[in-house]
Amino acid sequence: MKFRKLETIQTDDLWTLHEEVVSILASRIEAQKRELEKKLAELGVKFGGSPKDIPQPRPYPKVLPKFRNPELASDTWSGRGKQPRWVCELIAAGASLDDCRIQ
Repeated sequence: MKFRKLETIQTDDLWTLHEEVVSILASRIEAQKRELEKKLAELGVKFGGSPKDIPQPRPYPKVLPKFRNPELASDTWSGRGKQPRWVCELIAAGASLDDCRIQ
């Protein structure tokens, strides 16, 4: 179908066409997904197990915050990873981390 013809179609007809295209695409994507999962399962069996046998990374416990921004109490930091901007600004201003430690 050429785009020139699409521009002349009524809005309701275009919307119906859109819904049909979305429906067809969804069913084709689902079929491709099933086919890929089937191939992955076959490869897993061929090379030593199913995808469910692959070890998963262990879940890490949630880390509680240890520091709180004195200016905005909703800003917290656990002390892990890169320091937030507000921590860098406090340290640059001469404050220490102990000043914002949660008791």
